[in-house]
Amino acid sequence: MKGPIVIIDAADKLGRAIVEAALDEQWPTIAVSADASALKVMREQHSGADLVTLTGSTRDETNSAALAATLRELDRPIAGIVIAAVSEPLRGRVLDSPAHELLNRIDADLLPQIAAARHLLPLLAASGRNGSYVVVGSPGSEHPWAGYGARSVAAAAVTILTRVLHDEARAFGVRVQQLTLSRPVRTDENRACACDGWPSAAAIGEQVLALIEQTDTRKSTDAVVRFASTARVKADTQPSSSSSDNSRIDTGNQHVLDQTLHALEPIFNSIRENGERK
Repeated sequence: MKGPIVIIDAADKLGRAIVEAALDEQWPTIAVSADASALKVMREQHSGADLVTLTGSTRDETNSAALAATLRELDRPIAGIVIAAVSEPLRGRVLDSPAHELLNRIDADLLPQIAAARHLLPLLAASGRNGSYVVVGSPGSEHPWAGYGARSVAAAAVTILTRVLHDEARAFGVRVQQLTLSRPVRTDENRACACDGWPSAAAIGEQVLALIEQTDTRKSTDAVVRFASTARVKADTQPSSSSSDNSRIDTGNQHVLDQTLHALEPIFNSIRENGERK
């Protein structure tokens, strides 16, 4: 029997897609959000599903500790935790902004990650299920995102934190990984202006579950997994066959493609914005 998956920031655009993917795969799901009204709508949309909603957040130590206490009271051994917070970037050059604005951006993106890990990783370890803790990484963490420098710096900090947590959590049998995105997320709200290369929220949800479903703890797992390469992670958990081998992505070529598209993204955005102004 599958243990429940806890999804933090479940009422946000990406979080909702991960909840949908989990319920479609018959995973018992615990959706957490500070938006109580959005959680109510979610319950109504998925009446009859194995879905528990909790009002809460991991924005600081106090809220993270309170959420961990509430999850313990449910007395359900947790199989995985997903941190689905991908903030909206603010446009502008780092050199054009006061230093405190960059510090505020880092605080807003990094400190909730630390608070969540400090209180939720021990909870996951206590389940005794070799649980998986997945952080969805923002674009710009590996290569600077032109025009969104503060976002890139903060995203890189979260990636380094995830690598540190990956090593530290091994001591108590929890697998920490980050699913890194190289481009913005395509959602129903931005579909009209999204570029073709943007990954859909639904596809990201499926690949988050692929990371959680890794059950063979003897296999090595990377701290950071790029979105385009996670199809191979899921294939590696399935029985080998000629058809599955043929469906695997050439991750080296895909990485080059990702880098090229990432470099061209500002040009595509500029062309699209000029067209909209006309």
